[in-house]
Amino acid sequence: MSQFVSLYDAKTHLSGLVDRAAAGEEIVISKSGVPLARLMPIAARGARRVPANAMGVAWIAPDFDAPDPRIEGMFGDDA
Repeated sequence: MSQFVSLYDAKTHLSGLVDRAAAGEEIVISKSGVPLARLMPIAARGARRVPANAMGVAWIAPDFDAPDPRIEGMFGDDA
Protein backbone atom coordinates (compact mmCIF):
# COMPACT_ATOMS: atom_id res chain seq x y z
CA MET A 1 0.00 0.00 0.00
CA SER A 2 1.23 3.49 -0.85
CA GLN A 3 1.94 6.20 1.67
CA PHE A 4 0.63 9.64 0.61
CA VAL A 5 2.79 12.66 1.40
CA SER A 6 2.18 16.31 0.57
CA LEU A 7 4.62 18.10 -1.70
CA TYR A 8 5.64 20.38 1.18
CA ASP A 9 6.41 17.40 3.44
CA ALA A 10 8.24 15.65 0.60
CA LYS A 11 10.53 18.67 0.12
CA THR A 12 11.10 18.94 3.86
CA HIS A 13 11.80 15.24 4.43
CA LEU A 14 13.17 14.11 1.05
CA SER A 15 16.22 12.30 2.40
CA GLY A 16 14.13 10.19 4.77
CA LEU A 17 11.54 9.47 2.08
CA VAL A 18 14.27 8.29 -0.30
CA ASP A 19 15.60 5.97 2.41
CA ARG A 20 12.12 4.55 2.95
CA ALA A 21 11.60 4.07 -0.80
CA ALA A 22 14.99 2.36 -1.11
CA ALA A 23 13.86 -0.01 1.64
CA GLY A 24 10.87 -1.00 -0.50
CA GLU A 25 8.11 1.43 0.47
CA GLU A 26 6.11 3.21 -2.23
CA ILE A 27 5.38 6.87 -1.53
CA VAL A 28 2.94 9.01 -3.51
CA ILE A 29 3.59 12.75 -3.52
CA SER A 30 0.53 14.95 -3.84
CA LYS A 31 -0.18 18.65 -4.22
CA SER A 32 -3.49 20.01 -2.97
CA GLY A 33 -4.66 16.42 -2.50
CA VAL A 34 -3.95 15.44 -6.12
CA PRO A 35 -1.38 12.66 -6.59
CA LEU A 36 1.43 13.91 -8.86
CA ALA A 37 4.43 11.61 -8.46
CA ARG A 38 5.43 8.24 -7.08
CA LEU A 39 8.67 7.55 -5.22
CA MET A 40 9.59 3.88 -5.27
CA PRO A 41 12.71 1.70 -5.22
CA ILE A 42 14.55 1.06 -8.47
CA ALA A 43 15.18 -2.47 -9.67
CA ALA A 44 18.22 -4.11 -8.16
CA ARG A 45 21.40 -3.47 -10.08
CA GLY A 46 23.69 -6.21 -11.30
CA ALA A 47 27.36 -6.54 -10.57
CA ARG A 48 29.59 -3.48 -10.82
CA ARG A 49 31.12 -2.77 -14.21
CA VAL A 50 34.64 -3.98 -14.79
CA PRO A 51 36.75 -1.76 -17.06
CA ALA A 52 37.49 -3.44 -20.38
CA ASN A 53 40.97 -1.91 -20.67
CA ALA A 54 40.03 -0.65 -24.13
CA MET A 55 43.18 1.47 -24.40
CA GLY A 56 45.44 -1.45 -23.57
CA VAL A 57 47.35 0.43 -20.85
CA ALA A 58 49.31 -2.16 -18.92
CA TRP A 59 51.88 0.05 -17.17
CA ILE A 60 52.06 3.66 -15.94
CA ALA A 61 55.42 5.30 -15.20
CA PRO A 62 56.04 6.26 -11.55
CA ASP A 63 56.60 9.89 -12.61
CA PHE A 64 53.39 10.01 -14.70
CA ASP A 65 51.99 13.00 -12.82
CA ALA A 66 55.32 14.71 -12.06
CA PRO A 67 55.62 18.38 -13.11
CA ASP A 68 57.01 18.98 -16.60
CA PRO A 69 59.62 21.79 -16.54
CA ARG A 70 58.79 22.74 -20.15
CA ILE A 71 55.16 23.39 -19.23
CA GLU A 72 56.04 25.11 -15.95
CA GLY A 73 58.36 27.45 -17.91
CA MET A 74 55.35 28.69 -19.91
CA PHE A 75 53.82 30.14 -16.75
CA GLY A 76 56.76 32.18 -15.48
CA ASP A 77 59.11 31.83 -12.54
CA ASP A 78 57.02 32.01 -9.35
CA ALA A 79 59.54 30.09 -7.25
